[in-house]
Amino acid sequence: MSDNHDAHDFQKHVKRYLFVFYALIVGTVITVAASWAHIDSVAITVAIALFIACMKGFLVAGYFMHLISERKMIYGILLATVFFFAGLMYLTIWSMQPESLVHIR
Repeated sequence: MSDNHDAHDFQKHVKRYLFVFYALIVGTVITVAASWAHIDSVAITVAIALFIACMKGFLVAGYFMHLISERKMIYGILLATVFFFAGLMYLTIWSMQPESLVHIR
């Protein structure tokens, strides 16, 4: 009886990993298709590519790194990392604005 239960549990995990694998392949195909699409705005193209990359990153981190089943502390650390990364990206983009440059004569 235990062997049958273990085999069923193993098959359940294999199916989940195969689903994630196929989802990553589909995400890659969509990313390549988006790069071939002729969109006038570069910002929209980059936003689409980043959205797809974030979804694929979530799948990898969530399922292959087992963050979906981890405790709240892991999510807190992940949230703090995202907060500081977004802040650093904001500061980088803000410092590149032409009006923020000081011209010394």
